[in-house]
Amino acid sequence: MLSNRLQNKVAVVTGFGSGIGQGCALMFARHGAQVLGADIDAAAAGRAVAAAAREGLAVQSLHPCDVSEPKDVERLMEAAAQRFGGIDILVNSAAFGAFAWIQDMDYQQQWKKTLVGELDVVFLACKAVWPHLLKRGAGSIINFASANAHMALRGSPALAHCAGKGGVLAMTRQLAMEGGPHQIRANTISPALVVTSATQPVLDNVPGFKETVMEKLMLKRLGQPEDIGWCATFLASDESSWVTAADFRIDGGATAW
Repeated sequence: MLSNRLQNKVAVVTGFGSGIGQGCALMFARHGAQVLGADIDAAAAGRAVAAAAREGLAVQSLHPCDVSEPKDVERLMEAAAQRFGGIDILVNSAAFGAFAWIQDMDYQQQWKKTLVGELDVVFLACKAVWPHLLKRGAGSIINFASANAHMALRGSPALAHCAGKGGVLAMTRQLAMEGGPHQIRANTISPALVVTSATQPVLDNVPGFKETVMEKLMLKRLGQPEDIGWCATFLASDESSWVTAADFRIDGGATAW
């Protein structure tokens, strides 16, 4: 364990089977949190639990869990409360996004599914965790917007993704206002491109894409899940007890110019 920054805190992390979600779950456990992860991909969830075990970390999992289904989300929150006695932290990392230029984008299968996969899943998890945070008398919700909520990236057909992440940014401000009287904090992290199992094929196979991304980065390296995990740890901890309705651009400087 790296520290006791999150000692005695209970965290629910959606989409923890890979990428940023796994990075946050492992980082939280390293700092003393009890973590319940959820993922629709049971095999990925199993690998994440195994990765935690190799470090001697106790990360539990509820899988498969489809966070676009209200009953699954409610079951997830109830499981965390029953196993650990309550919930202190929610990380909404699970997401689905379809990428296509507007002239090619299908309304049902791409546009609508992306908004469900990037907006609805956040709403459903926040709604389901809310009574548990009210009972706790405090809490931290960490949502993921994106650099794409602030800028368009040349060459990236991210129309639905931009709309979804912009919605998360706005929704989180509202959640912060509603949660303020109850000491429930809500913040967003807006990453630039982070290397994950979802982004690696694009970096490898789309000509010129990596170069375009790198042009925007003041720090000339791509993001890693651990880069986001460190910020999430701060937002989950009592160190950020006066931080709410804030957006943290963990993006290597990409949105600054």
